[in-house]
Amino acid sequence: MRVLLLNQTFYPDLVATAQHMADLGRAMVRRGHGFEVIASRSAYQQHEVLLPAYEDWRGIRIHRVGRSFFGKGTILQRLFDFAVFYVAAMFKALRVRRPDVVLCLTTPPFIVTVGWLLRLLRGCRLVYLVMDLYPDVPVACGVIKAGGVPARLLERVNRFCLRRADRTVVLGRCMRKRVEEKIGPADHVRLVTPWASAEEITALAPGENRFRAEQRWADKFVVAYCGNFGLGHDMETLLSAVEDMSAEDGVLFAFVGGGARLAEVQRRVAQRGLSNVSILPYQARERLGEMLSAADVQLISMREGIEGLIVPSKLYGIMAAGRPAVFVGPEGSEVARTIREHACGAVVECGDVTGLVEQLRWLRANPEAAAEMGRRARAALEEHYEREGCCRRLMKVLAEAAGRR
Repeated sequence: MRVLLLNQTFYPDLVATAQHMADLGRAMVRRGHGFEVIASRSAYQQHEVLLPAYEDWRGIRIHRVGRSFFGKGTILQRLFDFAVFYVAAMFKALRVRRPDVVLCLTTPPFIVTVGWLLRLLRGCRLVYLVMDLYPDVPVACGVIKAGGVPARLLERVNRFCLRRADRTVVLGRCMRKRVEEKIGPADHVRLVTPWASAEEITALAPGENRFRAEQRWADKFVVAYCGNFGLGHDMETLLSAVEDMSAEDGVLFAFVGGGARLAEVQRRVAQRGLSNVSILPYQARERLGEMLSAADVQLISMREGIEGLIVPSKLYGIMAAGRPAVFVGPEGSEVARTIREHACGAVVECGDVTGLVEQLRWLRANPEAAAEMGRRARAALEEHYEREGCCRRLMKVLAEAAGRR
């Protein structure tokens, strides 16, 4: 089976979609399948850095096209960058060897339309892996006006692609519900959760953690938020909790990663003079396990009304690291349900700053209970969300699509 991936990010980018697709590609190559990628030449976090136009990485053929001229600029600037990638990806996809299956994610939004055109022109099958639902996410975040002409037009495009894909893959039960609300019950929709590697990410004890030692966190109770600072995340509740706990000796909040709302976090910390905060960039994948297990508690957030539109993948790395997770977000989301089902953390409503602070104080005062949550998290990861098993499930979906006539 030959698979062609269309996604703006891939190795060596460190964002979740790039890492997950690198995992999938390596798993496919190990099993004798072909895996080819069309991605952007611009690095995700450093748009001015141009990556090689072609690379053979661990048996994966990577074609990089176009570039980002504006990075995370205005909406019009980002649309221009998206358009450049759509056109360049289409021309490249017409020249590579015909795949059995085109796999499209949602970076950039609606790249699946290029996959549909390839299905039409080259007779390959289409798998739509829905990482984020568009235009729902920008509408929910106030970027696009609900009910406006752009929102209605993009909604029609997305429903068309959800229906016409040979397989549509969703990341959680809440996302399946959202998709079925759009297109009705459909037998081509499959659920495959994000994952983490129990081999790469281990539950290191604090005294064995080099990252924690390098950051001089040994005598601290560390609460970390790692990953993307996006429009769909509730940073306000997290930052208010940081302020409320700023006078508590020995408590440190670590924000590690990047994204659209990182500048907001940096401004808030500077304006309020918060000395209980450490802000760090994305870390190399090789250090992911050390970084996640360097904290005593890991935070996850999601804005109200976003459940099912996105499914944060960071929970699974936290589970692999054997740390309790505190989720600030809607009860109906996949993250909240997973934490409840495996008793591996706590769920706090958006805006409930007092509840979040009380939960963090309880975890600090009850280290054995927190450690037990971490052990349950690790066990659940190994049984249900480990990389190899999830990649096999996704490969099965690709094989189903390839055989569908």
